[in-house]
Order: sequence, then structure tokens, then C-alpha cells
Amino acid sequence: MKNKLELYQELQSRLKESQHALSDAISDSDLNHSSHEQIKTMGQVLSKARGQLYDCKLVTGKLRAMLQTADEQVRSLKKQSTFLSQLAAKTIPNGIHCLSMRLTIDYYLLPPEKRKFPMSDNLENPSLYHYALFSDNVLAASVVVNSTVTNAKDPSKHVFHLVTDKLNFGAMNMWFLLNPPGKATIHVQNVDDFKWLNSSYCPVLRQLESAKMKEYYFKAGHPTTLTSSASNMKYRNPKYLSMLNHLRFYLPEVYPKLDKILFLDDDIVVQKDLTGLWAVDLQGKVNGAVETCGESFHRFDKYLNFSNPHIARNFDPNACGWAYGMNVFDLKEWKRKDITGIYHKWQNMNEDRVLWKLGTLPPGLMTFYGLTHPLNKSWHVLGLGYSPTVDRSLIENAAVVHFNGNMKPWLEIAMTKYRPYWKKYVKHNHPYLQNCKL
Repeated sequence: MKNKLELYQELQSRLKESQHALSDAISDSDLNHSSHEQIKTMGQVLSKARGQLYDCKLVTGKLRAMLQTADEQVRSLKKQSTFLSQLAAKTIPNGIHCLSMRLTIDYYLLPPEKRKFPMSDNLENPSLYHYALFSDNVLAASVVVNSTVTNAKDPSKHVFHLVTDKLNFGAMNMWFLLNPPGKATIHVQNVDDFKWLNSSYCPVLRQLESAKMKEYYFKAGHPTTLTSSASNMKYRNPKYLSMLNHLRFYLPEVYPKLDKILFLDDDIVVQKDLTGLWAVDLQGKVNGAVETCGESFHRFDKYLNFSNPHIARNFDPNACGWAYGMNVFDLKEWKRKDITGIYHKWQNMNEDRVLWKLGTLPPGLMTFYGLTHPLNKSWHVLGLGYSPTVDRSLIENAAVVHFNGNMKPWLEIAMTKYRPYWKKYVKHNHPYLQNCKL
């Protein structure tokens, strides 16, 4: 700092000398004989200043070091952010846990004759509109049913088949006994009551029971720090271990008397009447779904391991992906084409996760390859659980909006701008919700 101060003072002094020497001169001949020496000295001071203050190599090196440090900090923060968002995504908020517990207690206090839903004759009537909803989240399931019924032209023709797990069976029943869906029909089943769903029949269940799979999901490389855990966290999401998530591959076994069913995820909101979907001609296909591929993303190579010869030989890497969450399934064609058998074949081949890593979308893409009919995109708009840039007009015009991604609308990490689409179908004044501070 002392050197820079001296340099600054010397520059000021030489500048004043130069100004004084040039102030009265109009041409070179008017300059004082000492002026040439003063200008020469000024040049030397400027050269000295440039060397001290504007060493380009030094400045460039410092900038590079600063950029590298900032880049490392950004990478570290991104890893921490990913870890924390995935951790938040798999937690159950206190309010929802409270709701489930209170409903469960009250359900088992009911006499058996009061635990039954009306209109059970509708459950196997193929002329009605049937929905399959598999969920362990009472609040989420209530929004799906409420939004569907609210926007239905004739609710009496809609039948909801809800499957949950043993832990939430009482709560799910109690909620819909207290809040019947108007003229629509509802039925709640426990996935643990499906005796055919066992490890000898179901490959994924056998795999989930294996020590190797438990090691993969629960230990995931024994991470010791927050940032090292980030890449492994997604493998430990409970949804990948829940048979509710894999039940979508067994629809004809769950509903043997139905010909067609509309599958809904529990993180969707219905905004329009859906009856038109039953009139869609699937043209001999089994699955009706909205395609998700753009220029280069959400194609098959994003989900499947094309370095594996079985994948490379059977699938096109540029084939268009499609969305689970709102799907029309022709169950007659399903049985005719043995879709569950195709799924079992691929699941058996993926015992060591060499074909795909996790989730139900990759095996779904493989199982329904060439058997999926693309629906109009206005039926199903995705991204409300991860993308802040979904076009508002697309959301407003959509029949179904999907909060796919980590930022579910019932979590604190939900995007504020999208939450109202979900909250409008929550019964906020219900005593159970108020008591649990939901």
C-alpha cells in the first residue's frame, strides 16, 4: 500500500508539471527547454505504474483462482441442495402423519357394520368410468378424488378403486367414510391382502427381499458426509421399495372384471371432466399416455442403459418417452398381449440393475414399447414438482396437472406459484385437518 501511495503522489506531481509546461504552449517551439525532460520523466512514471498496477499475467492468474474457488463452492452447494431436497421429498410432514393416526384410531373404534361403503355393485360394472389410485398419503388421495368428482359432469358414473398399505388402510377408509365423494363410488383395499402378490410370482418383490437389494438401497456406498450422500440419496426413497409403486404392472390381476381403467398418480390434480378419455380410440394399443420427449431429452436413452446388448438390440434410443401419472389402460388388450409377462421378463433380467437403475418408468417404457398410443398433451401437463417455468396457459388449459418431482404440493419445499392449483381441493375447514394444523 505504501508503494502505491508513493506512486500515486508521484503521478500527481508529474501530471501537474506536465500541465504547467503545456498550459501556455501552442506549438513545439513554445515549449520550455526543460519540458522534454519532464515529459520523458512522466513516461517513465507511467511505465512504472503500468508494471505495478496492470500486470495482466498476475490479474489473469488471480481471476482464474477466484473462478475456480467459486466453481468448487457452487458444486458443493448444489450437492448439498440436492441432498436436502431429496431428504425433504421423502419425509412425511407432521400434519399428514397426525391426520393418518387420528383417522386410524377413529376407524377401528367404528363397529364393523359402519365401515362399509355404499354402491358396491358399481365396482365391477364395465359401463362406468373406473379409476385406479395407489397411495399411502391420505391428504393427496383426497385431493385426487375431490378434484375429479368436482369437475365431473356426472359424478354418479365414476368409480374410484383405491389401494393403500396396511399402515394407512384404516385412515384411508375413515377419511372417505367421513367425506364420501358425492354420488361417485369409492372402494379401499389393502395391498397386503393380495395373496397372489408374493415373491414367487412377482420378480421385483423377490428382488426387494434380497440382501443384495437391501445393501443397494439402504447402505448406498456408506456415505459419510452431506455432499457424498447426495448422489446416493435418490436410491433410498421409500417409494422404490413400496409395492404400491409397482402395482401398476398388475392391473388385470387387481381388477379382473374390468375392461378399461384410468390410472392416476396421487400427486396429480384433475381440472376438467375426464370422461372423454374412455372414448379415445387407442388403435389396438394397451396404454394411452402423453408423450414427454422434446428435441433430445426424455427419450429412451435417458432412462435405459444402451451399452447393454439386450437394450440396444430391442429399443430405439431416440424413441419418445411418455408419462406415468394419467394413463388409460385397455385391460382386455393387456391380457391378450400378456403385458405382465413382458414386464416380468425385463424385471428378471434387471436383477443386477444393468438395464436401468431405479423406478417404474424405465420398465414401463420397455413393457409398453410399441404399445402406447399418444394422447393430446392438453390431457396431462407435467413438471409442477420440479420446473419453475411451466407455461401458465398450459396449466390453465390442462385436464390434469402433475406435481411430478421432489417439490410435492403438500411439502414445505413446494413451489408457491403452483400450490394454489392443489390447495383449492383441500378441505381446509375439516376438523381433522384443523386439529393436525394442516
